[in-house]
Amino acid sequence: MQALWLEVPEHFLEERRRLGHDKKDELWDGVLHMVPPPASRHQRLSSDLVVALYKVARRVGLDFWVDSTGVFGPGENWRIPDLTFARPDQSSERGLESAELVIEILSPNDESRKKLPFYASIGVREVWIIDPVTRVAEIFAGTTPVIGGVSQVLGVRLETVGAKLRIHDGDSFTDV
Repeated sequence: MQALWLEVPEHFLEERRRLGHDKKDELWDGVLHMVPPPASRHQRLSSDLVVALYKVARRVGLDFWVDSTGVFGPGENWRIPDLTFARPDQSSERGLESAELVIEILSPNDESRKKLPFYASIGVREVWIIDPVTRVAEIFAGTTPVIGGVSQVLGVRLETVGAKLRIHDGDSFTDV
C-alpha cells in the first residue's frame, strides 16, 4: 500500500521514533519514505551475506555496515541500504558520504531500483540487488547492469544455483 501525506503529524513521527520504527526510513529530496521492518527471510539473507562477505571485505580494505547507517547525498537526501561496504574515508559523523558497494535486498513494494540514480550521483561504485526468495542477484555499476555477475569492488562472482546465491571467491565458494 502506498499513501501520501502532505503534512505528517509530528506526534506520528515522534511515536515512530519512540518505538524504533523509523530506523530504515529514508529521505528522498525532502520526501519521507517510511520503510517497514524487514521480514525474517530478508534478515536471514542479510546475516548470511555478512558472514559470507566479511573476510572478502576486510581483505580489500573495506568496512561494512548493516541496516541502519545512512548513505547521504546533498540536501535532504539519504538512503539506508541493507548492507554497505565503504572505505574509512567515506565515513562521516552523520553516516556515509558515499560507498564502494551497497546491497539492497528486495521486499514487497520495493523501491531499490529507483535508488540507483541516487547512488550513482554520490559516487557509489557498485550496487547489488538481491531477491531473497529466488536468490537472483543483479549487479549495477552506477545505473548500468554488469553482465557476468562479477563484482569489481569485492572481486567475487555471483551465481544463482537452485535456491542459493553462490559467491565465488577465487577457487572457493559460499552458498547463501
